[in-house]
This record gives sequence, C-alpha cells and structure tokens, in this order.
Amino acid sequence: MKNLILPILFLSFHFMNAQAYPRLGNDHEIKFNIGLFLATTTAEGSYEYFLNEDVSIGGTIYFDGDAEDYNGNFGIGPNFRAYFGFAPRSGFFAEAFGLYYTGEDEVNSDNLGIRNNDYSTLALGFGIGNKWVTRSQRFSLEVSGGLGRNVNPEDFQDSFMYRVGLSVGFRF
Repeated sequence: MKNLILPILFLSFHFMNAQAYPRLGNDHEIKFNIGLFLATTTAEGSYEYFLNEDVSIGGTIYFDGDAEDYNGNFGIGPNFRAYFGFAPRSGFFAEAFGLYYTGEDEVNSDNLGIRNNDYSTLALGFGIGNKWVTRSQRFSLEVSGGLGRNVNPEDFQDSFMYRVGLSVGFRF
C-alpha cells in the first residue's frame, strides 16, 4: 500500500497543473484602422506581438493621399502596450508610442505668397483604449486614442499631435 501512495500523489500533482488563463497560442495580431479610413481615407495598419497575457509590443504604419492632413501623408512607429483587463490580451490598455511622420503645410507669407513647407518630425506620446476579443481569440475590435508631443517641430507646425482609431484585427 505504501508503494502506491507515492505514484498516486505524483500523478495527481501532475494532472492538477492549473493556470489562471488557458495557454494562448495566437501571439501575433494584425489590425486595420477602419475608423480612420472611413473618416479621412487614411490607410493605417498595425502589428502587435504579445510577450505575455498583459504586455505587447508592436508597430504602426499609415499612408494618406493628402499631405496636409493632421498627421501628414506617411507615418511609421513602434508602441509598447500594457493591458489591465480581466481576460488575457484584451480589455483596457495604456500604451507608449513613438511616431516618425512626414507631410507638408501651406503657409501664407506676405512677401512670397503661399508656400508649401515639407516637414518630417518625430513624436513621442501616450495613449489609452479598450480591446474586445472573440471567444476563439481570433478576431478583435479596438477603440483607442492618444496624444503625442513633437520632438522637433518647425515654426509652422503644431507642437502636439493626436491619434485615434477604431480597428478590427485578426490573430494568428
């Protein structure tokens, strides 16, 4: 009888390996900012890699046909995100982001008339949002917003920039 107690205890501890969340296999997510596209025809895509259930890193790239829009005609940048929801990889989040973007601005000068000023700048900022995920952990819907400060603004350029989004995503 004593010989059976040790194997039974070992097997019971082996099968009782419980975790708070199920093991998640979809560590990659691609997103398209459908809200920004419908509002301004800017095409913005994002990639997110989950380091664990509460932290991710990623990147964003966008293109816009109008170089005079609020954030220019091209942008690319990284982000670091922390989730605070009860479910893994979803719920309320806060992020820190960097964004390099280019564009142009028309300035009306008394001496020279209207001039186009091209610019490229770097912005650093913070954002918040919320993400909802399907039960299968394959599709997501995200609402987000953020505010950044331009590191080297030109005289004609705003010191602050903003980001908004309504994104749909797919995890793989």
